[in-house]
Amino acid sequence: MTAPSSVRSSRTFDGSAVAVATSVMNLATYGFTMLAARILGPGQYGAFVACLSLLIVVQVLALGLQATAARRIAVDQTNVGAIERAILTLTTRVSLAIGLVMCLLIPAINALLNLDSLATATVVALSTVPLTLAGGQAGILQGERRWGALAVFYLAGGIPRLLIGLAIILWRPDATSAILGVGLGYLFPLLVGWWVLRDRRTPEAVAPEHSARSLLVESAHNAQVLLAYFALTSVDIILARQVLSEHDAGLYAAGLIMAKVMIFLPQFIVVIAFPDMATPEGRHRALVRSLVAVAVLGVLAIGAAKVLSGVAMIFVGGSEFGEVEDLLWQFALLGTLLAMLQLQVYAVLARQARRSVLLVWAALAAIIVLGLGADSVAGLVRVVVGVDAVLLLALTVASLRLAKQADPGAASVGGVVPAAPGTD
Repeated sequence: MTAPSSVRSSRTFDGSAVAVATSVMNLATYGFTMLAARILGPGQYGAFVACLSLLIVVQVLALGLQATAARRIAVDQTNVGAIERAILTLTTRVSLAIGLVMCLLIPAINALLNLDSLATATVVALSTVPLTLAGGQAGILQGERRWGALAVFYLAGGIPRLLIGLAIILWRPDATSAILGVGLGYLFPLLVGWWVLRDRRTPEAVAPEHSARSLLVESAHNAQVLLAYFALTSVDIILARQVLSEHDAGLYAAGLIMAKVMIFLPQFIVVIAFPDMATPEGRHRALVRSLVAVAVLGVLAIGAAKVLSGVAMIFVGGSEFGEVEDLLWQFALLGTLLAMLQLQVYAVLARQARRSVLLVWAALAAIIVLGLGADSVAGLVRVVVGVDAVLLLALTVASLRLAKQADPGAASVGGVVPAAPGTD
């Protein structure tokens, strides 16, 4: 089977295209978040960030599909057409199903996030459909290492959100308008993915090892692992809105801008490294080099946040959030830990492990239990940093040990090496 010329030419792009695109996307996303903080104020901004955090948790379904597509294509180049068709079909069905479920849960969303607005909760629910649809598309591009197309996909995920979202909140500065801008922004990468994959290759033969059932099972496992991670990254803002005053919860949300920057900044490293981490021969090197790169970026950012905290406040929200300035370096540390944990989680997905995720769930439970006792912004961030640091140490020890090992007992079926349930 010969790939179309557009596919061959797109492979001439190296990972630098994705690095630039994800940087621009995250800069645009950060810019919108920063401007929203200034325009909305602490109260409405806290509600907006709570909505974003819920969408991040729901996004695990899209990312689970993306990881499945990328891993399968990376390790089975002979059945790319069959994988593409199966993934796109499955993604459509899953996105419609999650959209329906979220619409039924609109009253629960409103109550959980203390929104006092069914309209805001409705926008959150509807936004999950394009968000999920884009996941399968991104996974196909990532698995085929079509970095040029993937770069455009990521650019479409950031720039429209900034432009459209800013226009909407300037027109009507509240949480509903802000989350509406985010939801509309989700449509643009979806359109890019559709355009790039509109002439997708036709499979020459059916690949039973890539059946809809097997893809769904793997995607469900991936989603469960990513759910644990994203819940870990998002539960603190929900806790903040429960244990802190509305004002302090807004301050905590502003501090999280710094943490999110540190998660987003090295995101391209995860995207590029994942296909290599899916192959036994490249797993160890890809993981070690990626961890070192993220750690170096983190150390530089933590130092900058400590020494140049006044400058950093310009990007966090300005003088209205000045009470959080002395804690910015701690939020930078938190973001660095979460970025390194993200690498570890994707290493778990790459080798289709099972037991390591239990550590993430345990850390999530620890944050909830300990966080409920926090009574200040400083107290809550220190709880989260402490638990995340312990989790990172445990996962790093396990991952580096297992990354050196091949899968001696695994049998290759159609180029895909299945993981034994209960391993790792």
